[in-house]
Amino acid sequence: MIGEALRGGLLALQDYVVYHVLTCLIPAFLLAGGMVAFVPKEAVLRYLGIASHRIVTYLSAAFASFFVAACSCTVIPVSAGVYFAGASIGAAFIILWVAPATNVLALTYTGAIIGWEMAVVRIVSAFLMALVVGTVMTAAFRHEEMARLVEVQTANDGALADPDARVQWKDIVLLLLIVIDLLAPNYVIRTGPYWQKVVVWAVGMVVVAAYAWRTKSGEEIRHWLGETWWFVRIILPLLLAGVFIVGVIGALLPQQLVERLVGGNSLRASFIATLVGAISYFATMTEAPFVHKLMQLGMGKGPALALLLTGPGLSLPNWIAIARVFGVRKSAVYVVTLIVLGTLVGWVAGNVVWR
Repeated sequence: MIGEALRGGLLALQDYVVYHVLTCLIPAFLLAGGMVAFVPKEAVLRYLGIASHRIVTYLSAAFASFFVAACSCTVIPVSAGVYFAGASIGAAFIILWVAPATNVLALTYTGAIIGWEMAVVRIVSAFLMALVVGTVMTAAFRHEEMARLVEVQTANDGALADPDARVQWKDIVLLLLIVIDLLAPNYVIRTGPYWQKVVVWAVGMVVVAAYAWRTKSGEEIRHWLGETWWFVRIILPLLLAGVFIVGVIGALLPQQLVERLVGGNSLRASFIATLVGAISYFATMTEAPFVHKLMQLGMGKGPALALLLTGPGLSLPNWIAIARVFGVRKSAVYVVTLIVLGTLVGWVAGNVVWR
């Protein structure tokens, strides 16, 4: 049993390294470093900061995240980059939730495999949950947020930061090129061998490198890579450790037991589905065929929705990395909030939408 568990962990780790580090994590880390290095804090504060109108901030973060096809681990450096650039904690954690839980690519795939009714309910549920997540995180850490606001707005012996600071067009183009390189492999190559995604990623990375070489000084590039390396050394080791642990758990947990426990639309079934999704790691889009298979074996639609939301949106590696980057308390509040919300949303949908 121990050998089988270790083998499961190593296989999960091998799969993650082979299929995610190049095409997902490298662009994500470069994007996070670029946001910290090239985006003025004042510009972030203007749209996503604690001083901005809360509803506008939350809706902006949720809408932007809808187009970012990232898994629960890949999105962490992106969210952290926005946060450390000056965004409010509510906006940062909405990005952390919406991008993996309900991006346009995953929704399209869900509609094609499970049905468009499920896809529509999923997107509405995810956006409502995002507003609650943003509100809860802001309320729970409001004193810390106010201190951050003062720190960001004030510099150099109390002088106010430049309120008219803007992101330069050359920096916007660079960040957009990185975003395209992050998304293109999954958008361009829907099916087919993985090496085709690597080719798409490599072409995009060459374009990014060439543009940075032409528009940035050596000092600016070193600063960018330095910020990127900070995210890599903080996040990557814990992600790999978490993926290994999930592989071990997956090897030890009988699938038949999970299938038996999530039948029907009871509150218990929704909670179990949410908990399984919150612990397990799903790359973006992989949750749809997994849930579809469980539904064929008797899984209720309510628990299926809960698993579709929390499966890609949370994972054990995600918990650990969030705790390392944002702090244990923020990670705990975020995870517990989503487990409660996922359970309630799955239960309500199962007994109201699909009664």
